Amino acid sequence: MATTNQSKIAVKKKPVVKKTAIAKKPVAAKKSATVKKPIALKKPIALKKTVAVKKPEPVKQTVATKKLTAKTFAQRAQDELIDSYDEEFEMELDDNRLDELLMEMPEQGPVPEGSLDRRIYFRELFRLQGELVKLQDWVVEKKLKVVVLFEGRDAAGKGGAIKRITQRLNPRVCRVAALPAPSERERSQWYFQRYVPYLPAGGEMVLFDRSWYNRAGVERVMGFCNDEEYEEFFRSVPEFEKMLVRSGIILIKYWFSITDDEQHMRFTMRIRDPLKQWKLSPMDLESRRRWEAYTKAKEVMLERTHMPESPWWIVDGVDKKSARLNCIQHLLNQIEYQEVVHPEITLPERVHNPDYTRHPVPATMYVPDKY
Repeated sequence: MATTNQSKIAVKKKPVVKKTAIAKKPVAAKKSATVKKPIALKKPIALKKTVAVKKPEPVKQTVATKKLTAKTFAQRAQDELIDSYDEEFEMELDDNRLDELLMEMPEQGPVPEGSLDRRIYFRELFRLQGELVKLQDWVVEKKLKVVVLFEGRDAAGKGGAIKRITQRLNPRVCRVAALPAPSERERSQWYFQRYVPYLPAGGEMVLFDRSWYNRAGVERVMGFCNDEEYEEFFRSVPEFEKMLVRSGIILIKYWFSITDDEQHMRFTMRIRDPLKQWKLSPMDLESRRRWEAYTKAKEVMLERTHMPESPWWIVDGVDKKSARLNCIQHLLNQIEYQEVVHPEITLPERVHNPDYTRHPVPATMYVPDKY
């Protein structure tokens, strides 16, 4: 906003500046217009390729980032509200009713360049979730052990991505580990000890909603560990992860990245939405104030723990829907899997016993019919 105001002031004082500013705008518009081609509804979308980081770099200003940050707060708040409604809609999707439900969906209106149309998002999400079910079957069939770490800024979309991954999977096969703050007893243990019981056995997948990298992030920034513990973590974590990989665990690490402006908007929406206020903790609010300290901690962490055995993968989380699809697609690409052929299921005939009598249930035991 400061740059815009300065431009306006310059126009009033020097008419020549006005011509220069107007001449530059069409060039930027043409340039951004060629970034993304129209997407056919019936074909899978071309998802952005997620790449491993070699060294920490500032968050890349993608087309999605530039377009979303240019929206007004009211527009972005409306998008956030629609995303909450869409979460309920996602659970209604099934293969037979997908087209019917999408046709009933109200029009989204103009879609900003760099953002996903909701109809395309639902089609791709449903397709990718079908692939996740195949991956789940393969993990069970081959007794694979999979660990996926989700790290990133507060309100960057980690929880939303985890929810879409697990939405249609068997919770006994794919489970989420979200550990609370360590107890006094756990603080006296070997640092990695509290995470070990959550590691998978054969035929299981575990998604860590934050992990042992708390020490390199929140604990470092908030002063919950001293310098010696911090350095010991960086000495130990490479060996710890190499040990996991040698034991047969497939280890995948994601960092969800958002801009300063986008985090501010999401925090504001959580404050205003009574259904989401529980997501805001005192740590979240403090992290907002210490944005730069978290940035420095993140850069050090990525530089010192990005290894061939367990590389980091950065997910651009500014556009929630794109981030979810990109992350799921990338996760599927990390594990070679095939569709497992299951025997045909036949429902057995119910046995009817002539001596069986169903006893009446007292009306007082029923939940009252209010709907």
